[in-house]
Amino acid sequence: MRFLPAFLQDPLLLQRLAALSCGVIMAGLFTFEFLRILPSIGIIGLFVAAGCYRASQPRLSASRFPVVYYSLMGVFALNLASGLQTQAGYGAEFWRGVVLQLPFLVLPLAFLWLPGLPGKYLVRLNLLFIGLVLVSALGSTGYYLLHFNQINQLYLQSQIMPTAPDHIRFSLMVTYAVAAAVVLVSRRVLPVRWHGVLWLTMLFLVLYQHMLAVRSGLLTLYALAGVAIIWLVFWRRNYQVAAIIAAAILVVPTLSYVAFPTFRNKFLNTQEDMGRVEQTTSANNYSLVGRVYSYKVALEIIEDHPLLGVGRANIRPAVAHQYQRQFPAIEEDAYILPHNQFLFYLVAYGGIGVLLFVVCFYFPGIRIWPHYAPLLLAQYIIVTLSFLVEYTLEMQVGLTFSLLFLLLALNGQEKPLVLEQQWRPR
Repeated sequence: MRFLPAFLQDPLLLQRLAALSCGVIMAGLFTFEFLRILPSIGIIGLFVAAGCYRASQPRLSASRFPVVYYSLMGVFALNLASGLQTQAGYGAEFWRGVVLQLPFLVLPLAFLWLPGLPGKYLVRLNLLFIGLVLVSALGSTGYYLLHFNQINQLYLQSQIMPTAPDHIRFSLMVTYAVAAAVVLVSRRVLPVRWHGVLWLTMLFLVLYQHMLAVRSGLLTLYALAGVAIIWLVFWRRNYQVAAIIAAAILVVPTLSYVAFPTFRNKFLNTQEDMGRVEQTTSANNYSLVGRVYSYKVALEIIEDHPLLGVGRANIRPAVAHQYQRQFPAIEEDAYILPHNQFLFYLVAYGGIGVLLFVVCFYFPGIRIWPHYAPLLLAQYIIVTLSFLVEYTLEMQVGLTFSLLFLLLALNGQEKPLVLEQQWRPR
């Protein structure tokens, strides 16, 4: 293309720039609290590199399954369509949602235009992410040891030790890092000297997940362990390793209860929270109770607007109205949106919208079947379980993390410019 400089027409350089941009996005997930623009810089860089590749190499940019990327873009279209329901005075909230959901347009489009990145790039990106998670976990552990008694007490008050990013999203990242480490070692795509490092990293992160004691992270970790056992028993017939994992599932929580005051206090705090669910005023001070009442409020709204919901931009006033009508004892400061992605979308888009979301979001995982894609499956499990207890896609870090690693796994299914013999991370 004449309007592009020569260096922006080099397909190998553009692939390197795309991989570098993915690395910047990953780094931005961990610097979001003090450098919020970094993920956006990475996304823009990736989009520009992909756009230049598409413009200069149109014959080499044909995806094996373009429909999966269009499917993910459908989530963004769903958000736009909900704007038709926006009430007067909430236009700014609608556009805020549009900006937040832009990665569902930009990232799938970028990966649609790119070829399969070289396998070594995909391996390095997963190693980079594992390294970032490890560094953040070590920093969090160091802070905990310096403030041992203070943080242990916080766990009895429904609070968590500081992490970067926030503890809920970070716990999901820890689970993905463990899964990626296991996959990379088991596929033997790295020099042998790396295997010991990755096994030690995985062991540390598993123990750290229990010390951090975030329910979302533990749920996803044990869910992946359960899936691994099923796969080992029924597909690999590797009963010995399956038995070791099953034993770990039983032993590690018990040891964690004894060894980690944070894990023990979180367990006790959860028990106390659950015992207060029937006391409406407890929603003012107890996080788990507050979530339960957010579900009750959501179900009331869904009953009144079952098909199309109230519109994304109108969620907050609709939720506040239901709190005031159904639970006047709960203070305004304790009003929270439904901490469940599916309930959130039921309120925003109604049953029709949730059906469209499920089809658009999960179709890529179905389309590539029966190809073996462990990282794609792992990310879908992690994200889906997080949906049950959080509105993961309503936070920039949660949305970017969820979407980026789904797309990287899908890219592992694409054909690279130069045919490779080794296994490609996917």
